[in-house]
Amino acid sequence: MPIRFVYFDVDNTLLDHSAAERAGLQDLHAAHAEAFTGVPVAQLQQTYHAASGPLWKQYAEGTIDKAAVKERRFAHTFGALGVALDPRAANAFYMARYATHWQAIDGALAAFEAVAAQLPVGIITNGFLETQRRKLDRFPVLRDRSAAVIISEETGVLKPHPRLFAEAAQRATVAPADILYVGDSLFSDVEGATRAGWQAAWYTTATDPVDAPVALRFHDWDTFAAWLL
Repeated sequence: MPIRFVYFDVDNTLLDHSAAERAGLQDLHAAHAEAFTGVPVAQLQQTYHAASGPLWKQYAEGTIDKAAVKERRFAHTFGALGVALDPRAANAFYMARYATHWQAIDGALAAFEAVAAQLPVGIITNGFLETQRRKLDRFPVLRDRSAAVIISEETGVLKPHPRLFAEAAQRATVAPADILYVGDSLFSDVEGATRAGWQAAWYTTATDPVDAPVALRFHDWDTFAAWLL
């Protein structure tokens, strides 16, 4: 099938969210070393990650709002670790530090620009509205080269909700079957796109065999660019 429009995910596809998350939590740990006595930074990072995932799922399902995600991810983390810190203050500190660690994944922006030089491109991201807008300000090529930028909070639903993909297809002004979505999440990106009738390219470090309905599975942006262009 031809590809006439390419949408990209942002976090852990074009930008290294996981590295920024780990670094932001390391900064929190260092700033409150006394409170984290006996708690290694790796344990904080692992516990936070385990607490955050289910909350994002509830947020995607509409059972909690983003304020609850921001507060509870630290409340649950500190509760599990026995750490006496204010979750709201910790979240504010973390978010400020997290932003200082944003960086592109190796080769991702070059590949994005190479694709944008030959095909219309766009962005679809599930992150919080104000945070994702700041990321686009930090990496303006993503917004400047995109024919459509869709932040899920503005649509009222998160990936993999069909309504978000339907709106994105409308804005691409091409048939769904002619859209390629590039993302790292098998659930939100690959399954969401394929259920919408799109093609999908899966950016992943996983090496185990997975029967994923993708046109390409890759972890090197040069490989992706060579395949598409």
